[in-house]
Amino acid sequence: MTGAAVMFICAAGAVAAQTVTFETPGADGDLAETLRESSLLVAAEGEDVTNAQELLAAARADYGRLVGALYSEGHFGGIVSILVNGREAAEIPPLAPLGAVERIAVTVRPGPVYTFGRAEVAPLAQQTELPEGFAAGQPARTPAIEDAGQAALTGWREEGHAKAAAAGQDITARHAQNQLDAAIAIAPGPRVTFGDLILRGGDSVRPARLRKIAGLPSGEIFSPSELERSAQRLRRTGVFSAVALTEAETLERDGSLDIIATLTEQKPRRFGFGAEISSVEGVTLSSFWLHRNLLGGAERLRVEGEVSGIGGKTGGMDYSFATRYSRPATLTPDTDLYVLAELARLEEPDYTSRIGSVGFGFKHIFSEELEAELGVAYRFSRVTDARGETDYSMLTFPGEVTYDTREKPLDAAQGVYLKADLTPFAGFGETGSGARLTFDTRSYVGFGDEDRIVLAGRVQGGSIIGAELTSVPNDYRFYSGGGGSVRGQDYQSLDVTLPDGTSSGGASFVGLSGELRGRVTDKIGVVAFADYGYVGDETFGGNGDSHAGAGLGLRYLTPIGPIRLDVAAPVSGGGSGFDVYVGIGQAF
Repeated sequence: MTGAAVMFICAAGAVAAQTVTFETPGADGDLAETLRESSLLVAAEGEDVTNAQELLAAARADYGRLVGALYSEGHFGGIVSILVNGREAAEIPPLAPLGAVERIAVTVRPGPVYTFGRAEVAPLAQQTELPEGFAAGQPARTPAIEDAGQAALTGWREEGHAKAAAAGQDITARHAQNQLDAAIAIAPGPRVTFGDLILRGGDSVRPARLRKIAGLPSGEIFSPSELERSAQRLRRTGVFSAVALTEAETLERDGSLDIIATLTEQKPRRFGFGAEISSVEGVTLSSFWLHRNLLGGAERLRVEGEVSGIGGKTGGMDYSFATRYSRPATLTPDTDLYVLAELARLEEPDYTSRIGSVGFGFKHIFSEELEAELGVAYRFSRVTDARGETDYSMLTFPGEVTYDTREKPLDAAQGVYLKADLTPFAGFGETGSGARLTFDTRSYVGFGDEDRIVLAGRVQGGSIIGAELTSVPNDYRFYSGGGGSVRGQDYQSLDVTLPDGTSSGGASFVGLSGELRGRVTDKIGVVAFADYGYVGDETFGGNGDSHAGAGLGLRYLTPIGPIRLDVAAPVSGGGSGFDVYVGIGQAF
């Protein structure tokens, strides 16, 4: 190795303390901050980088980064100067031996904001809406140009031109007028139809079932939204950990476009458990076992059980066991078949009931936010209460609609949740006929940085329609009190008194809840809440009573949801002392 080579290596590794000055004369505060955030030299200073060659590389790269930042804000006549030891960095060879880097001076003079003189994209598909910022007289920001080009491509793709592409652009800065002319040319390409769905992966599911589930409309005009719907259908089976639907590079001879589905499977079986505890309702333990691909057609079997009231003051322990089988894409790609069976034994303060039911139905998914179910089931229950032992036998026709825009159901900060259930029933023997209606509405509004303050509200209720109160099963009747309705009041403490003097659940119920939630740290949250409940003896009201409770809560935030601790006391309607509730997820 020569002496000159040794000297070069030593120089390249030289380190020394340096000072970086960053000046933006003429820039407002927001632009100055944007420029600093774009600079590698500023980042290097923050990380205590002292290697001379690294600093020179950062300085040379900063020209393009700073000019790009100026262009993004409409400054096309700006001047960038970066002096390293008094020399312009662009004039220093990349591998020049620098020795010690003692000072770096960055000066960015942004100049005036340019406006669009000409802003054109052609040709455009019908119904295409260009960004408001891409128009003559508006600030000539480069993101507006990019957004306009993307909007034009999206417009053509929505009309079936899957291979629409940018054909060129003409961008000219007229410095004397402080204006920018921008013209973008689009090549729409032919209008194409969906071709075949080509499967890659997902071998444990039969190919015919995968195509039925995806529901790709082969032969119909290409649509990006239809392509995304097919991907969502495959994702919601739960069989796959990753789903990607991509377009083939070239068209087929008939002008169709094949779609390639790349599927990554996850383990078909899963189990889980949950627990809640209350000083009144005791401990609730639940568990489930799930198979996501039972028969090779993405069928799902879920078996679950629950024991509640352990050590509580709710009349005894309740047991339930349920199994539900569902088959996706049974009638349409968005309509699933379900078959279910349930067994339960309830020991409540006013009654004991043994329940069994079997049924089937269909679930239709209208969108990611809206779905509905409709089914038929036979239900039998034997109830023992103050009136004696009664058998209830009925054919039910449960219907349910759910609308949910929450991103995180266990810890929602924005969105709404609406659910309505209407179950007409035909009774046999002494069982009445009519319908049972319930609803649950929730709304969330977040405030501040990252929704650190959340205002949450809930309205729930229900009513028995067309049947005498004593002719329907006791668990069809309505109570209030406890963790699911009014915290601070005893479990099912609010009911009605029948003409014979016995206590019973009511024919109607309304519950109101409000919470103010705040995050103290990234892990700790606090809550103030109030609940109200009313139970009446007639459909949609009648004579009844009400009660209320309020309290404070603590939340420990985890990746799966907050661990909840609530302490509540009665406010009106009787009751005494306080109750404690512990669980996973917000109260609603």
